Amino acid sequence: MTKKVIVSACLAGLNCRYDGDNKRREDIVEMVKRGEAIPVCPEQLGGLSTPREPAEAVEEKVLTINGRDVTFEYSRGADEAFLITQMSGATEALLKSKSPMCGVGSVYDGSFTGTMKNDDGIFTKLLKKAGIKVTPVD
Repeated sequence: MTKKVIVSACLAGLNCRYDGDNKRREDIVEMVKRGEAIPVCPEQLGGLSTPREPAEAVEEKVLTINGRDVTFEYSRGADEAFLITQMSGATEALLKSKSPMCGVGSVYDGSFTGTMKNDDGIFTKLLKKAGIKVTPVD
């Protein structure tokens, strides 16, 4: 049986980023094609549309650039993506860096100025707590 890896869907070429675009990485696309990787977009799983307003973590909440609280959608999406991770038996994840959902070690600070802070995204925190290896991908 092939080891499964969870990957951010935007890295697999799916147009699910907040701006409706992707961050396609050919190596990750090939992993998906070979059945080695499972793409997930926690934001979409949480019910957020694409495109959508940019959002950043502000203290214990996730707010859009216009101040809309999307904490519930982010939490629900992280939970749903985590269920997929558990069902697949994945023990590793390759996630898009910097985002409030998938960031690993560094996320935008909530000022919408491009400034970073040392923290993990919501989905990343769930994975790490479960002992899943998480690697950031630019």
